[in-house]
Amino acid sequence: MSEDKNLNDDLKDKAKEFAEEAKETAKEFSEGAKEAFNSLENPAENKKILAGILAILFGYLGIHKFVLGYTKEGIIQLIASVVTCGIAGIVPIIEGIIYLTKSDADFYNTYQVGKKPWF
Repeated sequence: MSEDKNLNDDLKDKAKEFAEEAKETAKEFSEGAKEAFNSLENPAENKKILAGILAILFGYLGIHKFVLGYTKEGIIQLIASVVTCGIAGIVPIIEGIIYLTKSDADFYNTYQVGKKPWF
């Protein structure tokens, strides 16, 4: 009987230790996830996917520039495409690929916060 009680107490102690370790690990994971999420500054406003796809599909119209808030550059892209009969449409395809290959945070900081209009 005494051995069963000692074994039972040992198991309870190990279960408590395991539960405490699990709580600590979950807390660390939660803090890491929050930190990663907050590193985007404002992830709800990240327009990377939209701008990248629009640049590849309709870049010659400059739509991706308008989405990012670059009105002047969007008009320049549109005029350049009309004047060059679409040859200037190669530039937005390259931009779209660059947009989509950047990390979310890098894209957000470069093109939305830093307002870098070209490449």
